[in-house]
Amino acid sequence: MNTQDADLLWQPNLTAGVVHPWHLDQLGHMNVRGYAPFFDDASFLFWHQLQLNQQKMIDEFGVHSVTLRASTEFKAELKKGDCFSIVGSVQKIGNKSVTLQFSMVDQKSERLFAVYETIEVFVEAEAGSSVTIPQPIRDRLLKFHKEAGVAGTI
Repeated sequence: MNTQDADLLWQPNLTAGVVHPWHLDQLGHMNVRGYAPFFDDASFLFWHQLQLNQQKMIDEFGVHSVTLRASTEFKAELKKGDCFSIVGSVQKIGNKSVTLQFSMVDQKSERLFAVYETIEVFVEAEAGSSVTIPQPIRDRLLKFHKEAGVAGTI
């Protein structure tokens, strides 16, 4: 197991999936558009597992996060029948934004299939203008920052 694989072990397991025939392109592997729904679900599950889902942030702090940028780096092909898990971590916490990273890994070998990185900006729920991350949210995010090396569940 390499260092990158070891880093995946402490990250919270967010969701799992299986590659179905309708995910495949003409070359027989999962098409780019097949990754998006899995990673999008993982991002919502990440907030939920942090006990900071969007509605709770609105109700308690008057803010929520919006995606500023999302990118996917493909590492290995997924084929029909492959089973995977998605794990996530906080990569960077700024003043008004947070960078999250989600890794799609094989459930048996922990081989890395893809990495999804998203920058989430915090905005006022009413006005929609960017705001500083409220301290209670920042504190929760810090617990799951990549440097924290969290080994348990959220």
